[in-house]
Amino acid sequence: MNRYAFEIFGFGVAWYGIIIASAMLLGTFILTKVGKRYGYDENDLIDLVLVILPSAIIGARAYYVIFEWSYYSQHPSQILATRSGGLAIHGGVIGGLIAGYIMCKIKRFDFGEIADFFSMPLILGQAIGRWGNFINQEAHGGPTNLPWGIMVDGVKVHPTFLYESLWDFGIFIFLMLTFKNRKVKGTHFVKYVILYSIGRFFIEGLRTDSLMIGPFRTAQVISLVGILLGAGLLFYLNRKEHSKNSQKDPEK
Repeated sequence: MNRYAFEIFGFGVAWYGIIIASAMLLGTFILTKVGKRYGYDENDLIDLVLVILPSAIIGARAYYVIFEWSYYSQHPSQILATRSGGLAIHGGVIGGLIAGYIMCKIKRFDFGEIADFFSMPLILGQAIGRWGNFINQEAHGGPTNLPWGIMVDGVKVHPTFLYESLWDFGIFIFLMLTFKNRKVKGTHFVKYVILYSIGRFFIEGLRTDSLMIGPFRTAQVISLVGILLGAGLLFYLNRKEHSKNSQKDPEK
C-alpha cells in the first residue's frame, strides 16, 4: 500500500499525516463542545490545544528517541525525521500533561477538569491514529492463522493496530457515556489511563517492534505503572472528595 496520498510540488503527503491531522481536528471539535457545556470559552480551549498538541508531538518523539538512543546517537540527523516514523503515545501523553498543567496554571483553570475533557478526544484520536500504522504496515504482531490476520511481507500476522483501535474506541464510548455522571474532577482522565494501560499491556505482548528496557517491553512496563498509579490516584481523589463532603456536612 502506498504511504503517500498525493504530492504537492514534489513533496509527498503521507496518509499517516492525514489520518493524524483528521483525528486532531475531530478531537478539538469534541473538546470544545464538551468544554462549552461546562462554561469554558471555546477560544480558551483552542489556546490549550495549540500548546498541548505540539508539546505532545515533541514528547512522543523525544520518548521514542530516548529509548532508541543506540541508533540515534549514531545517526543524529534522523532525530527530527518524524516522517520516517517513531512517535510513542506514552511520550505524547507525558508531554501533553506537562504543557496542559502549565497552561492551566497560567489560565487558572482546574487541571483535573481540563484533563477529564481531554481524555475523550485523546482516546478517540488514538483509535483513529492506529489506522496510520495499517497504512505504513507497521506496529503489527507476529504470525497467526486467525482469519482476521493481515498480510505483511508475505506473512499473515496479528493486526495489533486493529486490536488497539477497537479497544480505544470502546474506551471512548465508555468515557462519553459516563462523563455526565462524573463526581470527582480528574477521575475521568485517570480512568482513561487505567483502561488504556490494560489493553495496551496485553496487545503489546503480540507486537514485534516493541521498544525495550533490557528484557522487558517498555510499553508493558509503563502500562503496569499506569495501572498501579491510576488505581492509587483514583482511590486518593475519591477519598479526598469524600473527606471534603464530610467536613461540609458532618451529620452525614
